[in-house]
Amino acid sequence: MKKWLTAIIFVLVVGALAACGSTDKKENSSDKASKTEEAKEIKIGATAGPYSDMLKKAIKPGLEEKGYKVEIVEFSDYIQPNKALNNDDIQANLFQHTIYLENFAKENKMDLTGLISVPTAPMGIYSNTYKSLDDVKNGSTITIPNDPTNSARAFNTLEAEGLIKLTENVNPLTVSEKDIKENKKDLKFQPIEAGQLPRSVESADLAAVPGNFALAAKMDLLSALALENMMDQYRNVVAVKTSNKDSQLAKDIKEVVKSADFEKIIDKDFKGFGKPEWMK
Repeated sequence: MKKWLTAIIFVLVVGALAACGSTDKKENSSDKASKTEEAKEIKIGATAGPYSDMLKKAIKPGLEEKGYKVEIVEFSDYIQPNKALNNDDIQANLFQHTIYLENFAKENKMDLTGLISVPTAPMGIYSNTYKSLDDVKNGSTITIPNDPTNSARAFNTLEAEGLIKLTENVNPLTVSEKDIKENKKDLKFQPIEAGQLPRSVESADLAAVPGNFALAAKMDLLSALALENMMDQYRNVVAVKTSNKDSQLAKDIKEVVKSADFEKIIDKDFKGFGKPEWMK
């Protein structure tokens, strides 16, 4: 009787342990599934305007097809999107070019990386005075951005259009007015704050307006007398924390941006945007 009783107790104990193990496995499996679902819920930041629209129209749908639940977070300045990214409040952002990203990250001791460049609104030379750059008269005034990065873009564009010549072998990223060796139209340069450039079209003969400010002022990119042949360093990038640059999300974002559907939407809804080298 003692042997039978011992055997019965042994069987009951083993069964109970097995049941607990099975329950633990189910709970662990459930926890993992929950974490996976949480990982699919992402936030991507952008400044309000064309790049927020690009996220909504051209990137969010592709990510949702891959199983992500995407929330677009809009910011009103160029500081908070990177702070939010660095603090993990968002998982990616789209609003800045490589030069700005690298300088901002260095100055603020953040480890951020540009994943992939996207089509970007180029700087344009606009005028209410002339219908063509061929009509520009000697001594005409042109307003240009007063910050070094965007003024360099203006001078590079003016050289590309044959209005000025720059010193040979000058760094195109840092070129300034002192690097002009020939100004055959004797253009008069008026540096002003970039946000005021769209309004300056009314008073100056010409205005070099960065694309984001032109769009914010409801200007048509295709109405410019000339559009910048933009270097890739000036094209906006999708940025992430460097620690996440090889994550599955990063791979999926790049795959969506490189897709045929993405390019179709760009061609349809973002006319005038310059495509990065990898798309050409």
